[in-house]
Amino acid sequence: MSSEMLDLFLRAFGETLLMVGVAGMLGGLIGVPLGILLYLTDSRGILPNPAFNRIGGLVVNAVRSTPFIILLVAVIPLTRFFVGSSIGTAAAIVPLTIAAAPFVARLVETALAEVDRGLIEAAQAMGATTRQIVFKVLVPEAFPGIVAGLTITFVSLVGYSAMAGAIGGGGLGDVGIRYGYQRFLPEVMLMVVLILIVFVQLVQSLGDWLVRRLRHR
Repeated sequence: MSSEMLDLFLRAFGETLLMVGVAGMLGGLIGVPLGILLYLTDSRGILPNPAFNRIGGLVVNAVRSTPFIILLVAVIPLTRFFVGSSIGTAAAIVPLTIAAAPFVARLVETALAEVDRGLIEAAQAMGATTRQIVFKVLVPEAFPGIVAGLTITFVSLVGYSAMAGAIGGGGLGDVGIRYGYQRFLPEVMLMVVLILIVFVQLVQSLGDWLVRRLRHR
């Protein structure tokens, strides 16, 4: 591999890392509170609110059911509003975040639903406030599941970031399309696939290790 191609791959991997890292963190910051709210406002939750739960659930399901390549195009006006452009690494972070947040929300809601209701009832019997129940019972008990959900989200974002290359989002997907597909260089496409596989394995392994550590505690 020439030094020029090596530099290209390193720069593209850095862009992919940036897209996945920033979008994953922003998606987590939005999705975790949203997932907690969806759980609390459920008919069996601590703060039942059917209207909010139904509307929030519809929005989450609508975004999750939209193919990412369509979402990329659909949110171009919003992307331009936030970053001033619809192409490039920074621009790709906007649709990636929008795709990640509802995904995280549902996974967090599922993790919270697995917490033993006896613990919640015991906390309520002792006079705990909703805030105390959330941050001292629900989140600590569900934390391994939340971390597992975030790991799945980061892994999914790696694939989404590759699709972002289709509209000039940069990263490894862009290299695969421009060099591997458009210039008929199958070895470049193979290298992109191999790098993405190794990256996903590392992310998944790190997430699994964290989950095991948390569960042992």
